[in-house]
Amino acid sequence: MSTVTCQISISLDGYVAGPDQSLQDPLGRGGLRLHEWLFAADRWREQHGEVGGESGVDSQVVDEMTRDVGAYVMGRGMFGGGVGRWDETWRGWWGEDAPFRTPVFVLTHHPRPSLSMAGGTEFHFVTDGIHSALEQARKAAGDREVAVAGGASTVRQYLAAGLVDTLQLHMVPIVLGAGERLFDGLGDLRLEQVRVVAGPTVTHVTYRVPR
Repeated sequence: MSTVTCQISISLDGYVAGPDQSLQDPLGRGGLRLHEWLFAADRWREQHGEVGGESGVDSQVVDEMTRDVGAYVMGRGMFGGGVGRWDETWRGWWGEDAPFRTPVFVLTHHPRPSLSMAGGTEFHFVTDGIHSALEQARKAAGDREVAVAGGASTVRQYLAAGLVDTLQLHMVPIVLGAGERLFDGLGDLRLEQVRVVAGPTVTHVTYRVPR
């Protein structure tokens, strides 16, 4: 059975997005700073059809966290497009050449036909909950990993259900003060630290999530 992984950037005070999220500012005020380390990595830039960037520890982490992913699960907020019934002209934040290159299963309350994008990304819209989305993702992934991509609500649901095997936090040395916390409502969540990698501007901590 596929291993279920999750990796997400987080501030020192526990936020994975800043306050006042909107269609114009999906990560909220200050939230983009959580991902500056990622945008600078040459491996990330290569995956997004860009050139340049920095090699080194952070780029190696990007390569490791994407190398063996066979399918993704994400929430509607991460795919974007607002709430309620779909505006089907919205095809995701990434344009026609989305970087996932694998099937992506989007949790939503509103049905929508699947989207096939350039580069091999396929978005499938799942209306019957997290277990169904994971089952479909596992079938698509085969022996490869299933990655829970976000946002915070989706990650919390999978953690609360005991469905995540490995959680990797990219701990960014900023304080957002408000926004969306990752661990709210999870109670006595137990994590076992298995690896720490110190990058120049962010610390990558990998945890096993005991069942």
